Amino acid sequence: MRPLEDVRILAIEQYGAGPFGSVQLADLGADVIKIEDPSVGGDIGRYVTPLQDGEDSIFFETFNRNKRSLSLDLNTHSGRVVFEDLVRVSDIVYSNLRGDVPERLAIRYDDLKHINPKIVCCSLSGYGMTGPRRADPGYDYVVQGLTGWMDLTGEPDGPPTKSGLSIVDYSGGLVAAISMLAALHAARRDGVGTDCDVSLFETAMSMLTYPAAWALNGDFIPRRTHHSAHPSIVPFQVFESKDGWLVVACPKEKFWRRLVDALEMPDLAVDPRFQGFAARYEHADEVLAILGEAFLQRPTDEWVEILTAAQVPCGPVNSVAEALADPQSAARHVVVSTEHPRFGEVRQVVSAVRVGEEPATHRRAPRRHEDADAVMGLLLGYSEQHRAALAAEGAFGADYVARGSSVLNGLE
Repeated sequence: MRPLEDVRILAIEQYGAGPFGSVQLADLGADVIKIEDPSVGGDIGRYVTPLQDGEDSIFFETFNRNKRSLSLDLNTHSGRVVFEDLVRVSDIVYSNLRGDVPERLAIRYDDLKHINPKIVCCSLSGYGMTGPRRADPGYDYVVQGLTGWMDLTGEPDGPPTKSGLSIVDYSGGLVAAISMLAALHAARRDGVGTDCDVSLFETAMSMLTYPAAWALNGDFIPRRTHHSAHPSIVPFQVFESKDGWLVVACPKEKFWRRLVDALEMPDLAVDPRFQGFAARYEHADEVLAILGEAFLQRPTDEWVEILTAAQVPCGPVNSVAEALADPQSAARHVVVSTEHPRFGEVRQVVSAVRVGEEPATHRRAPRRHEDADAVMGLLLGYSEQHRAALAAEGAFGADYVARGSSVLNGLE
């Protein structure tokens, strides 16, 4: 069995942050049932371009492999009935909605504990379910600005800059996944579930780590650094080479000694200006000017070969394509393939979570409402007549009533 095969999660999720958290658990074997709102065509991620067609997109595939889908309108009485039946046979209700929405939708622990006392309810929102911003929509780049990240990113004389990826979203998903697993462990141990109130805001704030501690406990003012330099360790940054860029890091004195030997600059090792972290930090402009001129003399590949042989932490600044083609990516099976009825073979990167030695198998992301038969028939035991009555009452959305399940299942 996969580690989480005995875990069932009802995921009221959309876009990237929420689905990124639950896909980690789906990759580990959890049965993640996406509850998709039929009034908006399901998860908005289905419509993200490029590589998008109809209700399918490569963006959606990335965040939703190994999951199941049920189109369900929670604002209808019949949709709520189905949802509560699912709560009875599930372990976790997971959402990434605005902080005030879980209360309105009645998907918090206090709203569901009478149905399943052991249910875990996890909300991943922009700002949490309390506080003055609870009803504000929260998005990664907005939160990066609000929490100081953009003030720390980019060149000192340039504008505030976001991270190249939605790191707050993805980190928030991981924090939610950890929270769910911890709460599930406690629920199975104690027989009582709970709420997990996770936010992108607190995720980003917590990741300020030591610059925040320095600012809170002294007169240190975190600032942007030239060439993405570490705020206190020198050298630890990108350097321009003859044909590109490379990252060189000396977080220990032994690496500094190895670096100057590899550069054939033994005088730097005994220069009092550069002996020790504090001295190099004080004389950063001088030492970095010397190193910068040296790295311009050879292409990146040569430097990487030389420094790797000298056991100095380093690496090229790769493009995404180059990173995917790196031999380490192949050796670690970072890229996997699934078959999709519209896109054919879909290649994507998989979760970094590794448990055990058995390689995980993967299936494509679900079409909207594709798993209605399995969820309502096999799992809940609904008869065809019961399902038809629920559909007529709008449980699965007007689209389902008008066109029938075969269209939503992608069979027509």
